[in-house]
Amino acid sequence: MARGQKRNRALVVEAGNALDQWKYEIANEINFPVNQIVGGYWGNIPSAQCGAVGGHMVKRMIEAAERSLVEQSALNVRAGFRAGLGASANLGTTTGAYNLPSGMPAQQNVGQQAGFTTTGLQQ
Repeated sequence: MARGQKRNRALVVEAGNALDQWKYEIANEINFPVNQIVGGYWGNIPSAQCGAVGGHMVKRMIEAAERSLVEQSALNVRAGFRAGLGASANLGTTTGAYNLPSGMPAQQNVGQQAGFTTTGLQQ
């Protein structure tokens, strides 16, 4: 391959400029000698140093993909619960009044409403 030709292209063409900018940001973070890069040409820099930049980029991409998978899994679980409980279920927005008889306020002690006393119980 001729000197200076690029053989690796971004799979998403629109992401090419963002990836290139990100490469320079990563290089600055790891104290890479960016002043040695002339006109976007990295060929005069040892491959170990260039590989460190690429390695950090890949590491961050994997972290982002893992976070995305976890978030998507959580959304799918919530959607599954909603579907299983019915469309009217509002997960995460309940007031804590589970299985109360109608007319019984959620703010009051359910045991006391039913006539039970708490005297003599161990705490």
